[in-house]
Amino acid sequence: MTGSLIAIGIVALAGVCCAAAPADSDGTPAPTNVPGRQYPRIAADLRVTFRVKAPEAQKVQLAPRGNDNGLGAGPFDMQRGPDGTWSVTTPPVRPGFHYYELIIDGFRCNDPNSATFFGWGQHTSGIEVPDPAADFSAAKDVPHGEIRTMWYRSTVTGQLRRAIIYTPPDYDRDAQKRYPVLYLQHGAGESELAWSMQGRLNFIMDNLLADGRALPMLVVMDNGYATPVAAAADRIANAEAFGEVVARDLIPAVDARYRTVANRDGRAIAGLSMGAMQALRVALKHPHLFSAIGWFSGIERNFDPAASHGGAFADATAFNARWRLLFVARGRHESPDGRVDFHEKLQQAGVRHVWFECDGAHEWRVWRRHLHEMAPLLFR
Repeated sequence: MTGSLIAIGIVALAGVCCAAAPADSDGTPAPTNVPGRQYPRIAADLRVTFRVKAPEAQKVQLAPRGNDNGLGAGPFDMQRGPDGTWSVTTPPVRPGFHYYELIIDGFRCNDPNSATFFGWGQHTSGIEVPDPAADFSAAKDVPHGEIRTMWYRSTVTGQLRRAIIYTPPDYDRDAQKRYPVLYLQHGAGESELAWSMQGRLNFIMDNLLADGRALPMLVVMDNGYATPVAAAADRIANAEAFGEVVARDLIPAVDARYRTVANRDGRAIAGLSMGAMQALRVALKHPHLFSAIGWFSGIERNFDPAASHGGAFADATAFNARWRLLFVARGRHESPDGRVDFHEKLQQAGVRHVWFECDGAHEWRVWRRHLHEMAPLLFR
């Protein structure tokens, strides 16, 4: 499977269908539209017009998902046209990727005009508003890597699991070459598909490699949710089960099937939000497996360098000697709660780390930038 994974989900509702657009409509169709659909439509000033045909509906609203959604607070009431087509044009929105849904007579559903992405614990409509400042994540005419699927059985959960793996463009050219591995985790309510779909991981890595800014590496993305089987439940709490999956099952499976640098110097782990907290916890519990950590928009409330995480940060000199990189990042407009505090306390304790802020809130626009800034620092 080459390039980015694309999943299109269409919600079928009685009396609801897509709306056709007049040929002279302002703006251009969103790149996340279902092929051939003209709406949502993005104007030059970043206003976005949404349309849906629901002739039997009494009330239709556009509902952005999440408090930091770049489409605005919402929900926005849509206006009914003579033919039963409902539409609304938002104020100018933030560039980037945004989740949303429609509310039709109180029923929340996906927009049949847009592709769906697994977020908020379900397949959810999403819109990509092109960002002129994010050329680094664009699909360019450069050598492209591949997004592959690896199924493996977990001894921790007793189930088959699916990992998504990015291989760099030259992976199949030299059967002797081995590659370091970045294990990269999604946020709450998302899945192992998130970084390759919402995150544009493959294009970010392709462009970095084409520019010579990053070393070729594999990127492994797994599902951050895991429940131990009954036999393991007594000794593995649910909160720790994912880390045990990584250590016991995922890393051995990747090392067995791919040409990896199979030691701690050849492994890094990172994640966003929930995944950031998981990455930090997993790495600190298994320091023999990883040499670098990426923490994107996580939360570390009441962080105490002397006591938190079993005292892993208590001896700054020892920590700095052990870890090649601790990359700590957040969006400048997201809540500082447990984010800036983590950075400042690390700084005060003398724990070496890279601190990176960029414009944006708790959103994919920010996390794409975090990956773009961290990847060139890995495995040097």
